[in-house]
Amino acid sequence: MDIVSPPTAPRPKAEGERRGLILVHTGHGKGKSTAAFGLALRAHGRGKPVKIYQFMKVPSARFGEHRMFEQLGIPIEGLGDGFSWKSRDLEHSAQLARDGWARAEETIRAGEHFLVVLDEITYPLRYGWQTLEPVLACLRERPAHVHVVLTGRDAPQELIDLADTVTEMTLVKHHHQQGVPAQRGIED
Repeated sequence: MDIVSPPTAPRPKAEGERRGLILVHTGHGKGKSTAAFGLALRAHGRGKPVKIYQFMKVPSARFGEHRMFEQLGIPIEGLGDGFSWKSRDLEHSAQLARDGWARAEETIRAGEHFLVVLDEITYPLRYGWQTLEPVLACLRERPAHVHVVLTGRDAPQELIDLADTVTEMTLVKHHHQQGVPAQRGIED
């Protein structure tokens, strides 16, 4: 490990306007949804209205984040029917994604929320269940104060180009590669 000196000079202060941001968390590493949930908690802690949509989770999901957000009064809504490989009807899964996008788009355009999280939205985009252009149009046309976080692997380049902040989670090592299964409180 290299030892470095801590910074002693402040960074230059940004002089631009404060406005709603588009943030994308993508890549094959773990932590995309977790990072988005952290932003949701931060915004909620500042008294800002937040809404979370999960495109691949079922409406009845009771993962750890659902339990905690419910206790905190942060609305989180599953829009899908679970993992695609467990689907009995992929056209039904696709329709759920399209219906879910209509709900999310309405929320974004209404401008009543400071932060809207579109968790795992890249999957319905990549599968062709939801076309990209209406999502990009909504993001471009959203009220100026609305922040939107989009998560999922393999974010389309057009989304990356539109975003203000893009973080790519890179897989370095994962416990699944060592045969350790998913665990409550870590994966769910």
